[in-house]
Amino acid sequence: MDKSKIPADQAEALGALMDDHRAVKKQFKAFKDTEDRDEKESIALDVCHQLTVHATIEEEIFYPALRGVSEEIDDMLDEAQVEHQVAKDLIAAIEEDPAGDMLEANFTVLSEYVSHHVEEEEGELFKNVIKEKVELRDVAQTMAARKEELMRETA
Repeated sequence: MDKSKIPADQAEALGALMDDHRAVKKQFKAFKDTEDRDEKESIALDVCHQLTVHATIEEEIFYPALRGVSEEIDDMLDEAQVEHQVAKDLIAAIEEDPAGDMLEANFTVLSEYVSHHVEEEEGELFKNVIKEKVELRDVAQTMAARKEELMRETA
């Protein structure tokens, strides 16, 4: 999705989520590109942190703001929450044993899963939010404040 084509009422909130998506995508590539085990562990733990903060913001603020807008959006939110739970399980496995033999496998599956989630979120959910003209200006401010708070708490 092209951020420049997002209407003003949704631009800040959707743009912030898209920025998170892009940042994590770069990290997935960096993990794949490096051969250094310590660097892989560091990248994996950083991505897990970023995804945990991102999922918390979506679950606490973004998704509830969209609930009830349309049946189609509600169905997408239900699916997104299931996807979040699977991602959390993979994150827990990575954080529990970042030096373990399963790091590469767990992180690869997490990468694939998150990539699928992002495609659906940006390709379907965000497009429906724009189509329904959901006002997200206040939501964007709340999301930004919560993200800052979560980053401070877990730094």
